[in-house]
Amino acid sequence: METKDMMMTSMLTMDKGENGGERDKGREEEEEAQRENGRLVLADGIADRGPKNVTLGSSQQVSNGFTTSTPQSPREGPGTAVGAASGPPGGTGSTVPLGGLRTLVVQQTSLEHPRETWSKKMDFLLSVIGYAVDLGNVWRFPYICYQNGGGAFLLPYLLMAVFGGVPLFYMELALGQFHRSGCISIWKHICPIFKGIGFAICIIALYIAFYYNTIMAWALYYLLSSFRPTLPWTTCSNSWNTANCNRYMSSDHNVSWSNSSTSPAEEFYTRQVLQVHLSPGLHQLGSVSWQLALCLLFIFTIVYFSIWKGVKTSGKVVWVTATFPYLVLLILLVRGATLPGAWRGVVFYLKPDWEKLLSTTVWIDAAAQIFFSLGPGFGVLLAFASYNPFHNNCYKDALVTSSVNCLTSFLSGFVIFTVLGYMAEMRHQSVDAVAKDAGPSLLFIIYAEAIANMPAATFFAIIFFLMIIMLGLDSTFAGLEGVITAMLDEFPHILVKRREWFVFGLVCVCYLGALSTLTYGGAFVVKLFEEYATGPAVITVVLLEVIAVSWFYGTNRFCNDVQVMLGFYPGCFWRVCWVAICPCFLLFIIISFLAFPPEVKLFNYHYPLWTTVLGYCIGVSSFICVPAYMVYHLLNAKGTFKQRLLKSITPEPSSENHRDYIVTNAI
Repeated sequence: METKDMMMTSMLTMDKGENGGERDKGREEEEEAQRENGRLVLADGIADRGPKNVTLGSSQQVSNGFTTSTPQSPREGPGTAVGAASGPPGGTGSTVPLGGLRTLVVQQTSLEHPRETWSKKMDFLLSVIGYAVDLGNVWRFPYICYQNGGGAFLLPYLLMAVFGGVPLFYMELALGQFHRSGCISIWKHICPIFKGIGFAICIIALYIAFYYNTIMAWALYYLLSSFRPTLPWTTCSNSWNTANCNRYMSSDHNVSWSNSSTSPAEEFYTRQVLQVHLSPGLHQLGSVSWQLALCLLFIFTIVYFSIWKGVKTSGKVVWVTATFPYLVLLILLVRGATLPGAWRGVVFYLKPDWEKLLSTTVWIDAAAQIFFSLGPGFGVLLAFASYNPFHNNCYKDALVTSSVNCLTSFLSGFVIFTVLGYMAEMRHQSVDAVAKDAGPSLLFIIYAEAIANMPAATFFAIIFFLMIIMLGLDSTFAGLEGVITAMLDEFPHILVKRREWFVFGLVCVCYLGALSTLTYGGAFVVKLFEEYATGPAVITVVLLEVIAVSWFYGTNRFCNDVQVMLGFYPGCFWRVCWVAICPCFLLFIIISFLAFPPEVKLFNYHYPLWTTVLGYCIGVSSFICVPAYMVYHLLNAKGTFKQRLLKSITPEPSSENHRDYIVTNAI
């Protein structure tokens, strides 16, 4: 049966002579009607808040999905309520004393498929924090910070966060909460011709799922190996070790370290876990490692049963997966601070090198780090915010969660570098020599070796790799939920009642897509996806998203939406960021990437030219959805080319599952 939307109009009788009992009864009846038919919102002076007046005329649209049923010009003053006097078209409203007419904003909703909401506000906050705080906060930020001037790097990092990252974060939360749609269907309410952005985001999310979960499979392998009587990456007497294996610590006086020496932790990672020595490169990946295949299967099983029912279940899981890493980080910070040589690592981490600020590379790294850390453009923030109550203060949420994310990155630097200082002290080397590895190697080689040489090594190894897994799980929950929400909102009649099966199919696709990363040369595939498949594509997609919202949909219209939703108009700073600074911020990252393409190398393998071409092709394969849909939309529209173009950039009126509001008179 076709879904029919139901419009509810309410009339409030506010007589000063009414007693309190009658008022309570009326309020209870209103709340009951709200629960059954949708949300009813009392909007006194809603149009007059902020620097912009939203003047309502006959059948005039306040914003996308907001219409007026009668001519009115609301005013607000002390001791008054906003009324809308009935009259001829073009007439004006009147201000009446309290107890007279009041303006109601009434929600139009579908009774068949009411939108799911978070059980608690904390579920939403923890989910967003868990999504934003991921493995990159632990390994990427500390490495980039010391590489780009230590403490001096914090200046460009904070500037890029304030003027680029946080405004984008706020914008996505507000868009998702207002339109209550995923990253595909939301575009018909903003700028229909840009709907291809939603499909591109979903493809990028799949690419990320293909390689990101493999890192958790590595961590699970380490976790299971930690239960052995002796940690296997502490000795050179295992079957995978070579003659170059050298366990060199300060207690080993009879051992000398040379340039050809390798640590037992490095050989365990490369020769036992990854087995990259069995693959010459991307042209010959080799067989699938059955141990890693089982580990990844277990990871995806956890993922499926955490998200199959929606945010009601994933919102509960994040209470563990989002909070446990902070407990472990604090434990490791205290332990690291008490190790000999820890101060050397901290000094190396924070010692400012102000001359580095003159280098363009520092600013590029700062912009890229804050962008990928906060994670706008992946459809996740839109999806999570769409399950919020309409009047939730997403402005405060954006500030809180982005601040927590940045502080976590800073804290992780101390956790990592206190241990690196300890390693340098034990090996009688400089911190720079110890910290030469970036990315996963920093965790799986350097940090794993440091843990192995601590007292109670097994305990610290178990909690550390549990932390790695949980940091990754949060981001996987979020990334897949972004895809699920987008598809369910775009095809509700087909998928809403089959959510569990759709999620199962999606997880199976992700697992099959990840098989190439489980081969002997899988680490090379992970690096290729990380460098090319997601970075440039998602930045370009977000640039188009900002342009579509700020320039086509209009900053004033978007700010009016925020005002209707939150009760205040975004300040001048936010408007300038959305219109000008954020597009320049993203364009700067894109141009820098094209002008200075990264030199991709992993271990001793230098990626040949054909792999660079392959990487760009993978990146373009997602972004191509944007121009392809533009052409498709224009070809299928009716009328002259000018009429088609005008229609394609005009927001469509809300329908069916989208939230509608009617501003109407009340007596």
